Amino acid sequence: MIDAEIRKLADHLIFEGAIFSAAQADALHIAVAAVHRMDYLLTWNFRHMNNTTKKPMIRSICATAGYSCPEICTPMELLLESENDVSR
Repeated sequence: MIDAEIRKLADHLIFEGAIFSAAQADALHIAVAAVHRMDYLLTWNFRHMNNTTKKPMIRSICATAGYSCPEICTPMELLLESENDVSR
């Protein structure tokens, strides 16, 4: 459910420039994951979400708003990380 808390964080992500206003669905996706304390947000969206320039901004905005930002990565990145953890 997308409630006022989620919308507020999504709007903040857009207002601060971490997510383009045309990508409101992406901002909502991140906000849902952050508000619900998800550890990971898997995506193939390199343009707005899994982007080396945008991720630090997204993390900072979430933290400033009092949320822990999920690790934004591709399914493959998560799989490789899991395999590396098992190998250690």
